[in-house]
Amino acid sequence: MILADHWVHDLDPIALHVGESFGLRWYGLAYLAGFLAAYGLLLLYHRRGRWPLDRDANAELMMTLAFGVLIGGRLGYVLLYNLGPSLRDPVSIIQIWKGGMASHGGFAGVLLAAWYSARRYDIPLAKLSDVLATLTPPGLLLGRVANFINGELWGKVSDQPWAVIFPSSAPAGAPLSSIPARHPSQLYEAGLESAFLLIYMQWRFWRGGEARRPGQLSGEFILLYGLVRVLGELFREPDAALIFGLSRGIFYSLFMILAGAAFLVILGRRPVPSKK
Repeated sequence: MILADHWVHDLDPIALHVGESFGLRWYGLAYLAGFLAAYGLLLLYHRRGRWPLDRDANAELMMTLAFGVLIGGRLGYVLLYNLGPSLRDPVSIIQIWKGGMASHGGFAGVLLAAWYSARRYDIPLAKLSDVLATLTPPGLLLGRVANFINGELWGKVSDQPWAVIFPSSAPAGAPLSSIPARHPSQLYEAGLESAFLLIYMQWRFWRGGEARRPGQLSGEFILLYGLVRVLGELFREPDAALIFGLSRGIFYSLFMILAGAAFLVILGRRPVPSKK
């Protein structure tokens, strides 16, 4: 629906209804599709001789990573964004289907899953993490699109013609005419954090970026994600109390930028391994 030259968000977060308030949600489908896309990329890497694990081993690897993403992302959301309400209602912690995942926590969960998988399959951790850096953007892209469909994590007030009126951004029962339009920051982040990083990481991978200096792609991904996340946060309405005047997304991303930059500096001081 168009109201005052702005589209009113009226998308249904449930893709397939089973009853009035329960069903298959786009948010869950986004995660499933993200894991399937990552699995497909692993199979492609294996067929092209760029990855040692076969179909069955890749399936096991994806299961391990899925647990890392879901557990880390959920705990990250609870600890970094929603600690108080979660402590008051502990049951809500496991209600992942209602939304509430933190990408920073997801990265931590993936890191632990990668460490375990590297030992299990006897693959150097740097090589595994470089490949994982190329698999992550599709899931991020689909997750941000799901955020938009859910009408959550909206942007700051804007009068741009593409701004969107999110009814959920106002108190229940507020007339639509009183609700300001906002930046569709979820789509901005889908382009910055996801589409851009997907293109860049695939370009670097197929040009052999991970083969010349293991760990290079991991450092680049961490640094670039932190940078584009900060840029996207400039248009996003903070969804939690500020930290030192910064949104939590920006504050936590600064650590990623520093970590990625430090990692690349340290890596650059090491000699490039010989092809032999």
